Amino acid sequence: MNNSLSALLRNLFLLLSATFFSHAHAGGFGLIDMSAASLGNAHAGSAALAEDASTIYYNPAGLTRLPGRQFTLAGTAIRPSAKFANQGSLSAVGTPLTGGNGGDAGDWAAVPGLFYAMDAAPNLRFGLGVHVPFGLTTEYDNDWVGRYQALKSELKTINVNPVLAYRISDAVSIGGGLSAQYADVNISSAIDFGSVCIGALGAANCAPSGFLPQQKDGSVKIDGTDWDYGFNLGALFTPSTNTRYGVTYRSKISHELSGGSARFTPPAGLPAPLAASPNFTDTDVKASVDLPESINFSGYADLDPIWSLMGDINWVRWSRFEELRVRRANGATDLVTPEKWRDTWRVSVAVNYRHNDEWKLRGGLAYDQTPVKDEFRTARIPDSDRTWLAFGAQYKPSKQGTWDVGYAHLFIKDSTLNKADPPIGGTLIGKYSNDLNLFSVQYNYAF
Repeated sequence: MNNSLSALLRNLFLLLSATFFSHAHAGGFGLIDMSAASLGNAHAGSAALAEDASTIYYNPAGLTRLPGRQFTLAGTAIRPSAKFANQGSLSAVGTPLTGGNGGDAGDWAAVPGLFYAMDAAPNLRFGLGVHVPFGLTTEYDNDWVGRYQALKSELKTINVNPVLAYRISDAVSIGGGLSAQYADVNISSAIDFGSVCIGALGAANCAPSGFLPQQKDGSVKIDGTDWDYGFNLGALFTPSTNTRYGVTYRSKISHELSGGSARFTPPAGLPAPLAASPNFTDTDVKASVDLPESINFSGYADLDPIWSLMGDINWVRWSRFEELRVRRANGATDLVTPEKWRDTWRVSVAVNYRHNDEWKLRGGLAYDQTPVKDEFRTARIPDSDRTWLAFGAQYKPSKQGTWDVGYAHLFIKDSTLNKADPPIGGTLIGKYSNDLNLFSVQYNYAF
């Protein structure tokens, strides 16, 4: 990517992220809410619906169903809740960890989607999408019981996705495009310098200055950014005027987060041997993050002029996320968190009801597996299986414009955490109670 285009896209990301961030609500840290219309159906039939320009994300082949120029602007407000209950967490030396439960690690966030489509040639359509396919934010109180394992964890992405779609025949269309994706990662945690001091220098050298376990906390903040590239492909099959099927593939994108740093905030009076240790001094860092590929199969059928039925099966290769490893330029030991995620399936079904030419009502259900295994769950991503219940409506006030709204509540299974973080993070033991609400608004305009 040339420097001018890279700067333009980076500035676009900074402009957008200045006003919103993302909290993952599909499995892992995936985000799929690019459309209020799709949200109202719990994303069932997303690769087959193709009724607005957001099909650029869900299935680029669907652009061949849209006449002329189309514009879609969508925004989704997200309110996650993630509450931890301590159940006997222990420090590295076996004493109880002090602190509260961390408050609610979730907060309001927003996710945008912008899409534009136009004719490029007979039977050939061009589209451009700007959307957020992955995101994560969890943030706890600074004095919570799990502070030595996690304080804030944030992943932001933005994807710029130009696509082409070609109608082979009335029954078959294909499409594909490129993705230029920017990723920005920020994580932080507290450090128990009291335990560090005693472990390195002995109690006789640390206790007189107050360096005792959980009495002298510091912190570390780690960040990194990267541009990388991938692609998406899709096909749309229309065997009759009342049915269609879609299949779509999004490639993995491997980010090598560089230009990052680890910045330490030690407590006052830190003994000189520890202050000079490369393990606790500021340094440049690098980390690798593979954002996974996915395959989606969708079906859509008009049962009669009033009712439509949709279904969806989605597979994501989350097993690529083996570990979170931060490599430090000053030669200090890598910071490693095993993840060992697994591949996941998501299934959904939905119905639409056409009340009249102006109004359409939507509803959907979905079941979404978590990629997180119980034994590897962390406070940074306390993910669990979730069930979606979604509703939506479309209002068409004119021939050119339509409004869509969608709402979904995610019932998230309670999960347990028993995470040891040697040598100084202790063992965090407890239970998470999570849920999530989503509300989305979208405007579509045909020129």
